[in-house]
Amino acid sequence: MRTVHKQLETRVLNELILTAVAYIVGSIPTGLLLARASGVDIRATGSGNIGATNVYRTLGRTVGIATLLGDCLKGLVPVLVARKLGFADPWVAAVGLAAFLGHVYTIFLGFKGGKGVATALGVFLGVSPLSVLGALALFIGIVAATRYISLGSITAAAAMPFLVAAVERRPLLVGMTLVIAVIVIVKHRENIRRLREGTENRFKA
Repeated sequence: MRTVHKQLETRVLNELILTAVAYIVGSIPTGLLLARASGVDIRATGSGNIGATNVYRTLGRTVGIATLLGDCLKGLVPVLVARKLGFADPWVAAVGLAAFLGHVYTIFLGFKGGKGVATALGVFLGVSPLSVLGALALFIGIVAATRYISLGSITAAAAMPFLVAAVERRPLLVGMTLVIAVIVIVKHRENIRRLREGTENRFKA
């Protein structure tokens, strides 16, 4: 009985530690660091956002793609580790949400981070790759038709909870996806305003 209790304590401790680590990893401001390495304060350039889109527009394709991949990995790796360790859905959801919140509310920048699209993508890839394919197709179609990255991101985020519900049918993971999607959309409120006014920047390859 004592052994079982000890194993349970160890498991819970591991779950708590990975959740905390996921938040810290998510908090690493990839775009800011890469831009700073190029001699630019990305917060004072373009939209002021530290995410991949602003980095791409400011510093070009190479640094922009590197930011996208780095932010995506911040969400993907912790979730994959949680699944590899056999965490149950509540803890997989907690780890994924922690990584995402770390990016959006980073401890390294006074809890002011990015909009979370790339990190959310990483989390979703770890949870339901098939669902991501559907959302990615939607994103590409909208961006190709309108040249609005923000509109593609908002639409894909809105679709993700429904896609995960259809593919995975695991309530806790669907709930996590819904929370992340809502935050992503809220973080795009200024983009939504500009889309309505017709002043949103279009993507240029």
